[in-house]
Amino acid sequence: MNNVALGRYLPLDSVVHKMDPRAKIGMMFLLIIAVFIPAGFFGYGIISIALLTCLYCSQLKIGYALRSMKPMMFMMAFLLVINILVLKTGTPLLTIGSFSIYSGAISQTLYIVVRLMLMIIATTILTATTKPLDLTLGIEMILKPFEKIGIPGHIIAMMISIALRFIPTLIEETQRIMNAQASRGVDLENGSLKEKIMAILSLIVPLFISSFERADQLANAMEARGYNPSKQRTRYKVLKMQTIDYVGMALAALCLIACIVVGVLL
Repeated sequence: MNNVALGRYLPLDSVVHKMDPRAKIGMMFLLIIAVFIPAGFFGYGIISIALLTCLYCSQLKIGYALRSMKPMMFMMAFLLVINILVLKTGTPLLTIGSFSIYSGAISQTLYIVVRLMLMIIATTILTATTKPLDLTLGIEMILKPFEKIGIPGHIIAMMISIALRFIPTLIEETQRIMNAQASRGVDLENGSLKEKIMAILSLIVPLFISSFERADQLANAMEARGYNPSKQRTRYKVLKMQTIDYVGMALAALCLIACIVVGVLL
């Protein structure tokens, strides 16, 4: 659980690391929109090539990106079971008594799993190549025009940045509590259903308490430093788009257009 990649920043010296956070956020959204285009697995192949190119340019290993899929394994297995039980489309692949597993259930599960994988990898590349403060500033600058209609761009950006920052922290805290509970004889893997539920409760309760304590400490630290989101703020670092940023946005847009064309032709 310590090896979860999502939300961790890796200080590498790559082209993607040097890009403007606004460009990287825009590229991520364009690729995520492309994921939802009904272009089939051919479209997913186009997006995969784009993400592999981003991984190569950011000096990230494919294994590191795939590591961010670990927390989603249970949900994917759950989706597979639900689809097998509910979907009855396509041709029967396996029949056990009166129960049959259809090809439609398998293909639908694969579509969902591939979509989740592509979206998580795109998000992992963003968080691994962008400092939390730069990510906050980028989101704030993107949302700044919406402040005219009452949408607090800075507050939203701060909340998103804090949430992403504390994902690995909470996972490490969960692992620490699990180790502490295991040393006291709590078994999270074996036992009856009731015993497993009680073991999970013994994990969730201290995790919630620890999370609220961390939130309170963070709020006190921000108040002690005079943080006031409603005041006018000045910036030491001013974002400026470079040529590589426009090139990256253009390539992501081309990927989206290619998926739309494939979806229309299919």
